[in-house]
Amino acid sequence: MTRIGIKELKARLSEYVERARAGEMVVVTDRGKPVAELVPLSPTKLRLLELADAGELSWEGGGKPKGLRGIVIRGEPISDTIIRDRR
Repeated sequence: MTRIGIKELKARLSEYVERARAGEMVVVTDRGKPVAELVPLSPTKLRLLELADAGELSWEGGGKPKGLRGIVIRGEPISDTIIRDRR
């Protein structure tokens, strides 16, 4: 983990973005106090961005992203299972 002040980050932004891309976490400080993190995107977030760029999903209007499928569970509803197990 690297700590870097805002002024230094502005001066060498490309270098720190490359370090984050390589997996390093960079903590950004303002007057010596941590205020933000520069971290690599997870594979899941990268895939979501790809789907959004391709127009296959969107977050417009709030709620769940359109284009993603929920988890399908076979058998009885989970709520029924929970109620049965509480007895």
